[in-house]
Amino acid sequence: MPSNTVTNNGPWDAKLQQFHGGQDWAHLDNFVEDFSVTTNAFGMPESAKLVAIHSIDHSHHYPPADQEPAKSSLARFLWPADYLEERDRLILGNGASELIDLVIRMAPSGVWKPGPFQTQYKEYERSARNNNFTMLSEGSPEKANVVCLVNPCNPTGDYLELPELKQWIADNVLPGGYVIIDESMQPWHSPEFRQHSLVSEREYVEALYKDQGISVFVMHSWTKLWCCTGLRLGSVVCPTTEHMRAIKKAQVPWSVNTVALAFLDAVVRDTEYLDNTWIMTPVWRKLTVDKITEMFPSWVFYGREFLSWIWVDTGSEEVAEKAVELAKKAGVPVRSGRPGYNLPTFVRLAVREPSKVDVLLEAWKAF
Repeated sequence: MPSNTVTNNGPWDAKLQQFHGGQDWAHLDNFVEDFSVTTNAFGMPESAKLVAIHSIDHSHHYPPADQEPAKSSLARFLWPADYLEERDRLILGNGASELIDLVIRMAPSGVWKPGPFQTQYKEYERSARNNNFTMLSEGSPEKANVVCLVNPCNPTGDYLELPELKQWIADNVLPGGYVIIDESMQPWHSPEFRQHSLVSEREYVEALYKDQGISVFVMHSWTKLWCCTGLRLGSVVCPTTEHMRAIKKAQVPWSVNTVALAFLDAVVRDTEYLDNTWIMTPVWRKLTVDKITEMFPSWVFYGREFLSWIWVDTGSEEVAEKAVELAKKAGVPVRSGRPGYNLPTFVRLAVREPSKVDVLLEAWKAF
């Protein structure tokens, strides 16, 4: 839920909406780069952008009600060898946010629990509270009807490999419960990301449902990997076709528009873009951490090396607030850890190419 300690969250209604980064840029006359969001440093892929622009010519027609051919193209991206067998468990949504809410609304009522990390992306908690779940903390030893784990975890950067993830599920979910694993940032892992993803674990998911009635959903927001947050693109891989059909029944028609579908259908074919992402993101991330460490040796950095952001504990609420203020003033806004996460000594900044990072570091020289 929105932080009780924050009264001014810009365009966000702090009493009704969950705070997110990514709003400051529109109000800055000197905007350079948005470090407050975890999108890909390479920006929107040009090949898919051109297709999306061209699709405007067809936007006087309704989008396809079956989400094709974009859905099959995404299925081929997730399961290159088996997409024909797997695609009927997949459904697209107007961002992951729509699908998060739909899955939690159809989940068994009762008790909700987050992943084991200090904090995580808050849309799951928001939806659970709105649907009157009893809320457990991440440290509670109790099992829950519905568990939601963000893996890799935004913002903390924690990451569970598959054996650890399966053990956490076994330890935390009740029979007949729902498990939502958010893997939005997992494709950054490497070209071998599928081997490390729960998407590849169909036999495990089927057995869990057959033996214990536990339903596992794998959620993706695609707007970060392909830097298209304004288009709103998400998907969820369901445990069975029947679960997918239940979501489709509740989903409003045409929730993914023509432009977003055209973009998705094209972007999954841009292999050069992903190759560059896998090569350069760890390089730029390390370079940024090293440069900031030189300036602020007491700051502590969190997150796996492949991630598109850096979670930083400055050790001081005043220092973190100053870092946010200076960055915004220089046209390179970063994400404060205060609103939403209630971690006021932290800031989150995106991985960006070195020249943009230099603008941020120059601003922070005013400390």
